[in-house]
Amino acid sequence: MSDKKKQVYLVDDHPIVRQGLIKLIEQENGLEVCGESGNVSDALSAIRELGPDVILVDISLEDSNGIELIRIIDGLGLKIPMLVLSMHDESLYAEHALRAGASGYVMKQAAATTLIQAIEKVLDGEIYVSKTMSSQMLKMAFRSGGDDPRTGAELLSLRELEVFELIGRGNSTREIAEQLNLSIKTIETYRAHIKDKLQLRSGTELMQRAIRWVESESMR
Repeated sequence: MSDKKKQVYLVDDHPIVRQGLIKLIEQENGLEVCGESGNVSDALSAIRELGPDVILVDISLEDSNGIELIRIIDGLGLKIPMLVLSMHDESLYAEHALRAGASGYVMKQAAATTLIQAIEKVLDGEIYVSKTMSSQMLKMAFRSGGDDPRTGAELLSLRELEVFELIGRGNSTREIAEQLNLSIKTIETYRAHIKDKLQLRSGTELMQRAIRWVESESMR
């Protein structure tokens, strides 16, 4: 068997986080970081050139988001396992990541050993999510009757969820547009879609619901 180290590529918009991950990963005998970047365009160029064995990607990036990067790589047919490492709640984002083509999801609050185990698992061709998330997904898969079991914020798309969270954190439509690099009109459209999906009648109800959701997530 070859003793060549598995090559890991990091995509995270925080340089300090990347440096910490490099130190953690390279403590493992069988792993080595071959490159790093903070945005989708640089990541795509480097990944094509380096051909890593696994990609570790955050959801929030400088020029887009990790889910979009995962979709692009999956669409290119590169067959590289991708593991999401993010501060965003697994119960709401993991399903989006897996559907986009990711092989697993780890929250940044997890122990270092958990991350290494997750990397090793996806390198072996398996899917990694936490035990709690795995149980939740099984319950959804075996729920009878064909009804969509998702309620509330789980009905929202990834981008709608980002907008919803920013509303709950007190951002105005203009501020959200600036943070997500989208037009004000586009954000207004997302707001309308969110209100429809959550059956809210006004912008005030939307803001109240978003604030309550952000508060409940912070208490988990």
